[in-house]
Amino acid sequence: MAVYTKINKKDISYINKKFENQKFLSFKGIKQGIENTNYLLKSKNNKFILTIFEKRVQKKEIPFFMKLMDQLNDLKIRCPKPLKNHDGKYLFKIKNKVACVVSFLDGKDKKNLSLKNCYDIGKTVAQMHSSSKKIKLFRKNSMNIKNLNPLLKSIKFKSKKFINLEKFLKSNFREIKNKWPKKLPNGIIHGDLFIDNIFFKKNKISGIIDFYFAANDYFMYEIAICINALCFDKKKSQFKLNKKKVKNLIRGYESNKKISGIEKKSLNILCRAAAMRYFLTRLYDYTNTPKTALIKIKDPREYYQKLIIHNNLKNYRDYLV
Repeated sequence: MAVYTKINKKDISYINKKFENQKFLSFKGIKQGIENTNYLLKSKNNKFILTIFEKRVQKKEIPFFMKLMDQLNDLKIRCPKPLKNHDGKYLFKIKNKVACVVSFLDGKDKKNLSLKNCYDIGKTVAQMHSSSKKIKLFRKNSMNIKNLNPLLKSIKFKSKKFINLEKFLKSNFREIKNKWPKKLPNGIIHGDLFIDNIFFKKNKISGIIDFYFAANDYFMYEIAICINALCFDKKKSQFKLNKKKVKNLIRGYESNKKISGIEKKSLNILCRAAAMRYFLTRLYDYTNTPKTALIKIKDPREYYQKLIIHNNLKNYRDYLV
């Protein structure tokens, strides 16, 4: 979440006309995240999130996200539910951009995850994967292995000190692409399960937010993303893989959905790809985000460290022992 597009009281009046069943009385920008503009809206008795879609989300793909969240709610997966306006549509335009309003989830994200939290997240992810089989929607992953090369080429390595980094990234991309697995179990994944996208209430998961990278991809790639995002500990400025967290994440997942042998063999290369994806997107944002944006830029160096750690691991067992 972030704030690129500024709105005012006149815009809220316009939104109120769209949603006749709700009257939004106040709004406040939300800084966290880096993809879309988000505001907290309050009515007399409820809270909602206004999302204004920005640069990385293609307009033609937004209905997929709306339908997905709506159907996941129907399948008892706790996530934001998009509101339909008086025209019966999820989407409307504001400031010449596509926008939506979704329900507000109680709870908040945690700064540090316990081993039990990791187990519960794994279990919830497996439930989401199993439920997604019942949803007849399809979207190609816009951040899959094929899209990493154009992203890499778009990054401006401005000074000489970045030459070695550029070589490192190109070498990693070639190796990841050559070793990319084929025909793994797949379906709809969240695709961006960071710690700030998982809400807890009384130490229990209350819901998952931010489905705007959801797509059809390997289920194991989701686990690789979770390992990168949730299973590293930071001491001072150094990141270290917490294998106990990985073990609990996978144990939680397998309590609901088994992981096949071929998926386990693919874990390392998928973890490397996930680390490279976030390294590249953060490098891009670091060099391209306008200074006027009300946004917290995330440090790309975190995923440089994580990619090196994955490069020094080989097989599934290396992540557990």
